[in-house]
Amino acid sequence: MKESLFKIRENGKYGFINAEGAVVIEAQYYEVEDFYNGFSRVRFNDRLVPMDSLGRLLMKHFFNYVGFFEEGLARVQLVRRWGYIDQRGTIQIPIEFEDAGDFSEGLAAVQQDDLWGFIDQKGTFQIAPQYEEASEFKQGLAAVLQDGEWVYINKQGAVVITANFDKCLPFQGAIAPVISDGQWGFIQKSGKICLAPQFDLLEEDAAIEFFDGMAIAVQNDRYGFVNEQGILAIPPKYTFAGDFGEGLALVELEERFGYINKQGTLLIPNTFEDAGVFSDGLAQVEVEGKWGFINTDGSFAIAPTYEQVLPFRAGLSLTVLKGKWAYINRSEEVVWRER
Repeated sequence: MKESLFKIRENGKYGFINAEGAVVIEAQYYEVEDFYNGFSRVRFNDRLVPMDSLGRLLMKHFFNYVGFFEEGLARVQLVRRWGYIDQRGTIQIPIEFEDAGDFSEGLAAVQQDDLWGFIDQKGTFQIAPQYEEASEFKQGLAAVLQDGEWVYINKQGAVVITANFDKCLPFQGAIAPVISDGQWGFIQKSGKICLAPQFDLLEEDAAIEFFDGMAIAVQNDRYGFVNEQGILAIPPKYTFAGDFGEGLALVELEERFGYINKQGTLLIPNTFEDAGVFSDGLAQVEVEGKWGFINTDGSFAIAPTYEQVLPFRAGLSLTVLKGKWAYINRSEEVVWRER
């Protein structure tokens, strides 16, 4: 399991510490991203360059764009063409495609001669380019647009589900989101509609994702939740809701925030000015303009004293006090502080 690293700031530059507060990568970059699948991306010579957890930059080539590593490969763009690099920065699949997606379940969607197909990690087409659009494989199926109609195919390219919708999205477990007339619902692997499109699509490319087994559903500007079986578990009645975490979700009622369980019971009263998602057993809440953290029973674990905070991750939270960064642990001990 890779060690968790945390972004730090010193004199306007960024680096990383480990969970004990030791500096692992000196603050030397003007822009860095959090680590994902073992790599960060840093701004170097006005280009985003992958960096591993030892601070080594993958600089064998400079690309217009470098994506995230998925299944050991990252998509890259050079001029107007796309290919893939491995975790040493070596071009693994030639830069020859018009567009490219991330690898998932051993395959990646790529565009050639204006049509999409799927390649394996050797760059060999397993499904020839023939689709107008294509999504990634999930649960052995991928949504593709074929002859103006969205369908789901298997890894042999055979059509498994014919879906009469404006757009189909990848499966998440046993169900997949589908979109019709700007609203979404769910279908099952059999192709049966388990929840007809009825929830608002807040943004054109907004993700419809499950967290802790629940997905946010918005209807007539009210927020509720759908479970992983495609059942409306909590009807839309809140003015805002956040994702579920550790069995609780943030909701807004009467311009104040509290937390409900998966049955929709308000377990932590709506008394906070603002609040966040539970993570590592704690959630950040705002009281009289200051931020602290509460336990899952609603009691304060860390009193509201900070100007800003981020959720706890791997035992640490980034806090801001008097404009300075500091990482604290659950005992509110400072493990690193910006000078």
